[in-house]
Amino acid sequence: MAKQNKTVETEASVSDYLKAINDEKRRSDSATIIDLMKEQSGYEAKMWGPAIVGFGSYHYKYDSGREGDAPLIGFASRANAISLYLGSSFENRAELLTKFGKHKTGKGCIYVQKLEDIDMGVLSEMVRRSLGSKKDKHSC
Repeated sequence: MAKQNKTVETEASVSDYLKAINDEKRRSDSATIIDLMKEQSGYEAKMWGPAIVGFGSYHYKYDSGREGDAPLIGFASRANAISLYLGSSFENRAELLTKFGKHKTGKGCIYVQKLEDIDMGVLSEMVRRSLGSKKDKHSC
């Protein structure tokens, strides 16, 4: 039997998620990211699992046979940073990251401490390009 995916869209409240962020600045930054991602994507914010705010969705299937759904874009307020889930293969990602501001990267995430550390125009462009790339790749 296939393993159940942990990160699935839920009926949990995005508003409740925001209210539960203890740090006022992090809560405000998260609300700003929600507004930006909603505006850029045209999708409403939805909770994916207990801690990811996602926008839109796509279906994936790996060569191994594992498949599921995931948000097109999203973010999570984590203990040490805000994790931006924009994918790792959109056009000009590396170039945009050089203009982005203070951040760290992981396999598929970009980590920022606060929005004052980054260029919001570059974030908007990365969101647009990530959306376009995923929609093209997954026929959304």
